[in-house]
Amino acid sequence: LTTRVLESRRERILATLLLALAIPCSAQLGVVMGMLAGVSFTAALIWGGMVLLVLFAVGWLAARLMPGERTPLVVELPPLRWPLLSNVLMKTLARLEWYVKEVIPLFLLGALLMFALDKLHILQALARAGEPLVQGWLGLPPQTSAAFLMGFLRRDFGATGLYVMNAQGMLSPEQVVVAMVTITLFVPCIASVLMIARERNWRTALGILTLVFPLALLVGGLLHRALVFFNWGLT
Repeated sequence: LTTRVLESRRERILATLLLALAIPCSAQLGVVMGMLAGVSFTAALIWGGMVLLVLFAVGWLAARLMPGERTPLVVELPPLRWPLLSNVLMKTLARLEWYVKEVIPLFLLGALLMFALDKLHILQALARAGEPLVQGWLGLPPQTSAAFLMGFLRRDFGATGLYVMNAQGMLSPEQVVVAMVTITLFVPCIASVLMIARERNWRTALGILTLVFPLALLVGGLLHRALVFFNWGLT
């Protein structure tokens, strides 16, 4: 939604891609930070470094591959004045009303869709289908496949599932880092996908999904192999 302030369609798509790829929501970020704090400072540095590396690399590459001219960064600063309490309250109420009308219906639609998929046992089938990839490529327990799938419903749900697994001793420090990097770069939640489709179009939303999903798995798998190859101790 915040990309509306950008002037060109090219810039709005670029910003949407980067937001969907590597910017976690506040709820997910809290869970990720809590898990990494229980491992080591090195683990947090690796997570942050990998996410920033992917963010800048994808942004740099996309800016050069996407057609269109760059908009010069010239912003006219408005005069600064002390805000009036009445104006602040009026704007806040207007924004809340807009949020209720624009965003909450998308969350409800996404929840209903996931509920239907669960009742039709499609979610369970997808989780089982992803277990070999999660275990063989990412080096994670097969149960993490369900956590990643829940991350599509809401990103913090997926991170919370991994948090529970870690609390039960099912993840090693190296696996925690790989899981946190992958879930951070993983596909945006279904509400975000619906919002992207509404703000841009379904072609853009599906294109972002097609890019983000394999990229997250690729980065997670390469990180797993790097940690094993260099035998980095993260405790």
